[in-house]
Amino acid sequence: MSHAPIIAPSILSADFARLDEEIKRIPSADWIHVDVMDGHFVPNLTIGAPVAKAIAKVTDKPLDCHLMIEDPGRWVSDYVDAGAHSVTFHAEATNDPVGIARRLRERGCGAGLTIKPGTLADGYLEMVSEFDLILIMSVEPGFGGQSFMPDMLDKVRAFRAEIDRLRLETRLEIDGGISPETIGSAAEAGCDTYVAGSAVYGAADPDAAIELLRERATVA
Repeated sequence: MSHAPIIAPSILSADFARLDEEIKRIPSADWIHVDVMDGHFVPNLTIGAPVAKAIAKVTDKPLDCHLMIEDPGRWVSDYVDAGAHSVTFHAEATNDPVGIARRLRERGCGAGLTIKPGTLADGYLEMVSEFDLILIMSVEPGFGGQSFMPDMLDKVRAFRAEIDRLRLETRLEIDGGISPETIGSAAEAGCDTYVAGSAVYGAADPDAAIELLRERATVA
């Protein structure tokens, strides 16, 4: 793989009442992963664009916004305006993923596509060149702290093969159950970008946890 590993801690596992302080606890993070849930596409409700905008004001780290919402095309511009570095939306939530991706890229924002565990890679491999990031969910989206689903790595391998075949710079991200015990297998399968929530914020020293994840991903 050509990319150095990126560790993107998910603030879903942070203390929402102290986000400024929580972000300061992870100086080694490469990105900040912002989980947006609408209570409809997934059975949980979290934060929206106003909170993403507030986060952008207190950190220089790129915001990796993951929209687990219905009708993402209606809302993506709000996250660009909020200061997102990249906006990832679900393939299952739109009939026009390429159109949304092009709108994001036209505004200078990274475009990401994500698929749930039950969604096959087939049909989306052909549009990989339209995206800056592909996110494979290794748990059912909606809640943090779930167990890693190793059979999702077959999708990772399929996307890695296509990205490499086309010689693209598209990053391959994984989200769900990533820990020091699972990140190595994800790296071996072809991931280069890792979302970790409870593995970081559940640790006594979140920043040391990030460094351990990066070490395990690099060794792999």
